[in-house]
Amino acid sequence: MIVIIDYGMGNLGSIKNIVKKAGHKSIISKDSDVISNASKLILPGVGNFKEAMNNLEHLNLIEILNNKVLIEKTPILGICLGMQLMTSFSEEGNVRGLDWIKGKTTKFTFSNQPEIKIPHMGWNEIIPSKSHKINTDFEIPSRFYFVHSYFVTCEDKKDILYETDYKGVFTSAFNKENIYGVQFHPEKSHVFGLQLIKNFIELC
Repeated sequence: MIVIIDYGMGNLGSIKNIVKKAGHKSIISKDSDVISNASKLILPGVGNFKEAMNNLEHLNLIEILNNKVLIEKTPILGICLGMQLMTSFSEEGNVRGLDWIKGKTTKFTFSNQPEIKIPHMGWNEIIPSKSHKINTDFEIPSRFYFVHSYFVTCEDKKDILYETDYKGVFTSAFNKENIYGVQFHPEKSHVFGLQLIKNFIELC
């Protein structure tokens, strides 16, 4: 059972639709019993890091997620803010994250280049940093749709899955064991996003 975690901050319907297009069924839920029975988890997110962590805590989801991800090793995919929540700390609200991936979430700053737009928004290429089965049947480089003002820096470079150049290279996806995070929006990325979702569900 694929569960899309509803903590009040995700474009849940779009995620459910792309999972359906990939040939699979999913459930949108914030119920701990449903989440505890998931075979795959998707943690979407749009909005503020601190508010998102507060929501997860208020819904009593942090403990069940820690158990599923860290103990049971259930595959999980974090999307955009969902990826950032997996890190240790964010400058957005100066708050700790779930700490599944050692690293931090930092705001883009281009003080000497005011013409560079924040948020980073639109289509951009991803370049794989390591060989992984989730890359199956991808064109290289592939293009995905981004909307974000903050980016992730991994402490362990081995965790970096994809990188993207936006006036400087940043981590656009990471992977450690069963934990996957993507900064871009696969649900808005047409054939490339569909392939990634399909690969996560079927290969991971």
